[in-house]
Amino acid sequence: MYHRSVGEIMTSEVAHARADTPHRDLVTLLRLRRVSGVPVVDHDDKVIGVVSEADLLRLRTDGTGAGHRGRWPGLPPLVPVPRRLEAGAARAPVTAAALMSTPAVTVHPYQRAADAARVMDRHHVNRLPVVDEEDRLIGIVTRHDLLRVFVRTDEAIRAEVAEVLVPAAGTAPPGGVTVSVRDGVVTLGGTAAPEAAAAAVRGAWRVDGVVGVVSRLSSGRRRDDT
Repeated sequence: MYHRSVGEIMTSEVAHARADTPHRDLVTLLRLRRVSGVPVVDHDDKVIGVVSEADLLRLRTDGTGAGHRGRWPGLPPLVPVPRRLEAGAARAPVTAAALMSTPAVTVHPYQRAADAARVMDRHHVNRLPVVDEEDRLIGIVTRHDLLRVFVRTDEAIRAEVAEVLVPAAGTAPPGGVTVSVRDGVVTLGGTAAPEAAAAAVRGAWRVDGVVGVVSRLSSGRRRDDT
């Protein structure tokens, strides 16, 4: 039902960190970019982990690493260093390498958006770094990106179905085929040859957000009177 690819919906300009990025710089990065997490990459831009607000929040505990999960209401100017790291804090600040969740859960740009949604749900994450065949970071997809695909207005669906029907039905609406959409259900009306009608139905199903297709297409052939 949903066939849009990850590459079509991902954000290409990705805020990211290096393994040696200090935790204070991570806090600043999340605040300035207004994101809740960033991928961590090595010197070849290969994704090695992800740092989220939840990971940073663990630094607000007494050093057990049992900080609560979720977004904080406002990012603090500084994140306290846990007791077990205080002695070496001046020499070696806490870095992304010590905070990140690893290995990172990633997706490829050619995967379907629906598959990315399942991966997020399975791993309980809110974002997925998008990588190429060599695991280099090329983008990121979030739950918000996926919601924009799956929750679409009827008018947006109707407009895209109409575009699909130009090659599928061999005519541009409102010529031989009409399109209406209600609550994600597409209704096709008008006239089209049987082969073109079948192609129109298949094309409508390929549009993201479509939950049903009703065909009221006729061949337009009249029976000769005798």
